Amino acid sequence: MFKIPVQHEKHHVTKVEPLIQKGHENLVHHILLYQCSSNLNDSVLDYGHECYHPNMPDSFLTCETVIFAWAIGGEGFTYPPHVGLSIGTAADPLFVLMEVHYDNPSFTEGLIDNSGLRLIYTPVLRKYDAGVIEAGLWVSLFHNIPPGMPEFVSEGHCTLECLEEALGAERPAGIQVFAVLLHAHLAGRAIRMRHFHNGEEQKLLAYDDEFDFNFQEFQYLEEERTILPGDNLVTECHYSTVDRIRMTWGGLSTRNEMCLSYLLYYPRINLTRCASIPDIMEQLQFIGVKEIYRPVRTWPFIIKSPKQYKNLSFMDAMNKFKWSRSEGLSYNQLVLKLPVNVRCSKTDNAEWSIQGMTALPPEIERPYKTEPVICSSSSCLNCHLFLILLCIVYITASTIGNTGTFV
Repeated sequence: MFKIPVQHEKHHVTKVEPLIQKGHENLVHHILLYQCSSNLNDSVLDYGHECYHPNMPDSFLTCETVIFAWAIGGEGFTYPPHVGLSIGTAADPLFVLMEVHYDNPSFTEGLIDNSGLRLIYTPVLRKYDAGVIEAGLWVSLFHNIPPGMPEFVSEGHCTLECLEEALGAERPAGIQVFAVLLHAHLAGRAIRMRHFHNGEEQKLLAYDDEFDFNFQEFQYLEEERTILPGDNLVTECHYSTVDRIRMTWGGLSTRNEMCLSYLLYYPRINLTRCASIPDIMEQLQFIGVKEIYRPVRTWPFIIKSPKQYKNLSFMDAMNKFKWSRSEGLSYNQLVLKLPVNVRCSKTDNAEWSIQGMTALPPEIERPYKTEPVICSSSSCLNCHLFLILLCIVYITASTIGNTGTFV
């Protein structure tokens, strides 16, 4: 827990730089910076604790609003000239929590890390205050991927219901997204941020079709994108679990999975998280679960029937099921059509009224069809020259490959 230096007037953060301890480049996986309650006092400062542990201090639970995210392989982020992260006013972060996720697969003990973030700020104000929205799949065990799958697709929905309520109340003219960080873990292979307006799909907001776990950073958009009340945002994540023999679960470990997008935008509104959770009971019905023990007193909850799953947790039941690729494909098709539980959060642990309600995912084309690359009249000559050059290079390489050794 840290305290932003007290300012007597508003300032703008213009750049955030990762400070990764030398030699720990592969250990520090990602860092999240959260805004905490302004009602805290200095007694909480300079204190650390294991994240999400039952004994985690109550003060940490007030830190729900992501104000910056960095992931492995990323470099420093510079805000556009007309946008900055506001500090120094009553609405701005004063106490912040830095959450560091480590990747220590060898369970090396005794490691001490001093990595962090450097915020560069100025009294010279920009035109707009930046905000961050976490979109995608709520990180939970309800997100799961069968083993042995060459491809499995998960979707997290920033629903039209959430955007309708939040933007309609705070910014009917919409917000401008200028950068996106796409985030998954080791099983991730590709991520796309799809955007729908009035039911029609727009150009991809952001994508990474060659996702690399070791290289994740904010993508600056070539053109800022307007998000309007009633739009849909779908974070589409593609995974491969061909090398795994057990279920992969949503969670914090790098061996678990995530499917998230962090949207940097302006002007800042009171919306910090726009995500979804798939219905777990319909997922369990796929493997034949009929009944669970109620009321639910344990987590993961316990199955009552049928007999082959009796007294197993739902995690154990999913692992016991004999998954084949055809079963996994059928399960994937089911999951993508399930109703979702809407997560629509404000700052300070507050919620929009749509939070917790059930919504249907939009009817979208699957799989996503990549837009064809078409040469415009002004660039056709360059395209043709490139193809000719490519042919020449290929022919030359083939000719060299068919000749003997040069003497």
